[in-house]
Amino acid sequence: MKHRCKSLLGVTLSAATIWIGMMGCSDSSGNPAVGDGGPAGSAGTSAAGQGGTSAGGQGGTTAGGQGGTSAGGQGGTNVSGSGGAAGSVTTYGSPYEGGEFHLGPVDYAETQWHNACAPGTKYAPVVQQAEGTLLAGLWSGIPNVSGYCDACIWVVTQKGKSALLRVVTYGDTTANSIDVSPEAFAILDSGEYPRSMTWQFAKCNDTGKIMYEFQTGSSEWWTSLWVRNARVPLTKVEVQSPNHASFVELERGSDGTLTDNSGFGNGSFTIRLSGVDGQTITDTFAWPSGGIAGQMLEGQGNFQ
Repeated sequence: MKHRCKSLLGVTLSAATIWIGMMGCSDSSGNPAVGDGGPAGSAGTSAAGQGGTSAGGQGGTTAGGQGGTSAGGQGGTNVSGSGGAAGSVTTYGSPYEGGEFHLGPVDYAETQWHNACAPGTKYAPVVQQAEGTLLAGLWSGIPNVSGYCDACIWVVTQKGKSALLRVVTYGDTTANSIDVSPEAFAILDSGEYPRSMTWQFAKCNDTGKIMYEFQTGSSEWWTSLWVRNARVPLTKVEVQSPNHASFVELERGSDGTLTDNSGFGNGSFTIRLSGVDGQTITDTFAWPSGGIAGQMLEGQGNFQ
């Protein structure tokens, strides 16, 4: 799947630049073509957000060291790992600086452009309810940007306002800038221009369980899904299934999908998620009697 992204148009007045138009992406959907995005990158301390710098390894935390938790999963979900806190918000990696925030608008209705992390049918209502309306679109110059679909970012403006936003799209804008939903803009905007801000990847609020949304073209021979509502950015998603005796990593697509081109096979399967902070979660499912196509499966829990 390829995305066509709208660019910002700049008009320079003295030392300032006024940007007209907002970032957005459209796609030509089709199963099973999922694009060529790389595996989910992590927001490690080496990923300083200065465009082009490789995001690699497991993400460090900005403060608090490894103050971590180690928790057994509930109802069959196994959670382990650690995370550090920076104030009341847990952040990962270095800040992305020098950008601005713009009213996209980024919204579930896709009033301007298709959200790059959504299927052609848009975000499902159950996902919208869990992930909320404080939304963001990232600059497409971030390495492995599609790996951050449905992650959260912590935004702090130069005027001191802040908000925790959920990433649902990406596209062309100025370096390290973001587009936001009207609800997020109302929180962040102080009437200033330029709308300077800094952001980091962050832990999302606890809004319920992880969801696994399978593409409508999925089958036992070709299986593809989105991971929704995870509380931390993901570095890797793996599956163990009838076709895979041991865990194999799924391929990240440019629309945020995670795909097994050989298919899971018909039978029970286990998905293992690795978070940027070292936590892991496993969820095991029986193969749905009606097939996997278009299924929305709910995990047993979420990251701590």
